[in-house]
Amino acid sequence: MSATLIAQLSVGNELGEGIQWRAEDASVWWTDINGKVLYHADWPSCDIRSYAMPERLCSFAFCDREDAILAAFESGLARLHLPSCEVEWLYKVSSLAPGMRLNDGRVDRQGRFWVGSMVEQMEDYDKPLAELYCFDGKPGQVPRVCETNIWISNGLCWAPKGDVMYFADSPRRTIYRYDFEGDSGIMSSRIVFASTPSGAYPDGANVDRNGNLWSAHWGAGQVVCYSPEGNILGHVKTPASQPSCIAFGGKNLDLLFVTSARDGLSDEALNAEPEAGNVFVFELSGNLVTQGLAESVARHPY
Repeated sequence: MSATLIAQLSVGNELGEGIQWRAEDASVWWTDINGKVLYHADWPSCDIRSYAMPERLCSFAFCDREDAILAAFESGLARLHLPSCEVEWLYKVSSLAPGMRLNDGRVDRQGRFWVGSMVEQMEDYDKPLAELYCFDGKPGQVPRVCETNIWISNGLCWAPKGDVMYFADSPRRTIYRYDFEGDSGIMSSRIVFASTPSGAYPDGANVDRNGNLWSAHWGAGQVVCYSPEGNILGHVKTPASQPSCIAFGGKNLDLLFVTSARDGLSDEALNAEPEAGNVFVFELSGNLVTQGLAESVARHPY
């Protein structure tokens, strides 16, 4: 066995996503996008706090202020003050057409916040209109559009040295690899890093200290670990068929936290997997023993 389930946060999220570990207070944070709730759980007590959001919170990042996070809501980027939940809008994404919203986001090693959009109602569009944006933190600057022709943006993460960037388009069942220039934030030389089997859609991802990519495979009930060369090193089976995002946490960053979702499951499916929507915590073993990296923090002025 490569992983043992040691804890479960029974939250029953509709669409749990964006999980991150914050070492300063030994806590794990995630969002239920469709439930419009931000969650915060202490570890290892598993005491959970929640914050109601004004609209769907799709992804977020820690910043250099303990009382705020950088929030990618469905319609734009904001500074979210905690615990008041006061929203200070920084940028509204005007290019989002009906049936589209922002989705997965993460901070690169240099402190820039990246977030992609997604087409929610794919049946209404004959081509992929989503984009990938980079917010570099300069006051008043319009975000750069760094990639287009996307259906659903997912899996943003960077290699330990920050010289490689990963990004997935879930419906295409494809994870891409880019060369990444840290000083400029320019991505180039895109190649297909991995293609997933039918029914397995690459969702949220992260990279460990060895440069291995860990990808939650929505629909397949597992997290897959890939080597930097794209070879599969192992699988972590989840109690729910729709794992959505992963984070490394715990004192030594050696535990795997996994969000999941109930969204789109039939009553029959929910009866078969009553733990869907919970957060799972695994202790890794065997060839999958590893340590993660601290989450990057969005740089000033966020």
